[in-house]
Amino acid sequence: MGGVERKYVLNSRRQPEWRHIVILIGVSALLLFGCSSIRHALFQSGAFDLGYFDQAIYLISRGQTPIVSFWGYHVLGGHADWIVYLLAVLYRIVPDIHWLFGIQAIALAIAALPVWILARDAGLKEPQATTIASVYLLYPLVFNLNLFDFHPEVIALPLILTAILAARRHQVIWFTVCIILTVGCRDALSLTVAAMGVWLFQFEQRRVCGAIALVVGVTWFFVATQVIIPAFRPEGVEATVRYAYLGDSVFDIAKNLVLRPQIVLGRIFSPATAEYLLLLLVPLLWGIHWRYLAPMLAALPMLLVNILSESPSQRNLVHQYSLPILPFLMVVVIAVWAANTTWIRSQRAILLWSLLAFLVLGKYTHFGSIYLDSLDNWAATRTALSQVRSEGSVLTTHNLVPHLTHRALIRFTLANSPPDLAQFDYVLLDVRHPGWQSTTSFAASLVQQLQSDRRFDQRYQHDGVYLFTRS
Repeated sequence: MGGVERKYVLNSRRQPEWRHIVILIGVSALLLFGCSSIRHALFQSGAFDLGYFDQAIYLISRGQTPIVSFWGYHVLGGHADWIVYLLAVLYRIVPDIHWLFGIQAIALAIAALPVWILARDAGLKEPQATTIASVYLLYPLVFNLNLFDFHPEVIALPLILTAILAARRHQVIWFTVCIILTVGCRDALSLTVAAMGVWLFQFEQRRVCGAIALVVGVTWFFVATQVIIPAFRPEGVEATVRYAYLGDSVFDIAKNLVLRPQIVLGRIFSPATAEYLLLLLVPLLWGIHWRYLAPMLAALPMLLVNILSESPSQRNLVHQYSLPILPFLMVVVIAVWAANTTWIRSQRAILLWSLLAFLVLGKYTHFGSIYLDSLDNWAATRTALSQVRSEGSVLTTHNLVPHLTHRALIRFTLANSPPDLAQFDYVLLDVRHPGWQSTTSFAASLVQQLQSDRRFDQRYQHDGVYLFTRS
């Protein structure tokens, strides 16, 4: 496509097509923000990972060391995700957890814009490009991930797509900015960036951008895993426990991937992997063709990381682990449609396929089921929370942590690890809904212990919700 055609964005006659995609993105962002905010208001969010990032970002915004108190380490000891320091600027304006819901919703929705532009650059007409953008927004992972608390890597989704767009348009500076910000969202994304460099260099003939991505990706992987993370968490990369059968360090795992191919192949060619691939591909199956799978080279590292993990959470359309694969699936679909080799040709049929996939795999049904579990004492919980008026230390349940993380010390109850009550100013418990890693019996016994402890006063009790404050 010629340079004149690619500058359609500046053509006043093209303004109506921009209006459609902008409205689509705006409505999607509002819907995603509303859903995550409602889930949080229903006390369905948790310490991991919403409270984790909220506390770290709040502490950064106040000039304090961002040690996540219920985890025990500096936030950079998790995934070297330095992007949280940029997010702290918003907390300096108003420290509110809803910033994270807004950032996540906007990031997930606005990724439809580079998808739309990539489709137009590939030669698709405006209605087709808008359909592709809608297909992306209906991909179940987009909606489901938005409900799963908050993760900085959602910011990388539009960045990766914009980097691909910049590379294809020979915009080296914009490309470099995008990939640098991308690796700052999570250490593992450096593997995606490095692999994207190989794909761009070899298959897209974007030598400069490909080389930059390869160097940045490889360099940051070693810096993050061997320097930054060990400096803040001496035990090293926490995720290695999910690959214990391959070794207990990043280098041991990498070595055994080569030396023990029988184990690796056994994982790859397994029913669990087949099911995972089916989940990834079914929503886009109408537009997958083997001749146009080259972009998936960039997604291969994260695909293998998920397949080889012992954690089933890395092989579904609910958690964040499959997010780096989605941009390249969209690039494949765009290329297939541009070549007129899709299995389904009708735009209406494509939208219907995507809608059906969303209806089957989307977790919207949670709003009528599990998200309503705590309604029986919702008002009592709200009242108890409103009485925690200082930034004193708090012990509470896992699902209430994100409502109280703007403080230096907060922890959640663990049934297998009785707490040291002496370090807390407030203890907020819900016997009916004790939360993750706790039990009703443990919460009840803790209430009895606090009621007989002279160091604490029972300040509030209603519908199984108890608030104790230090005397």
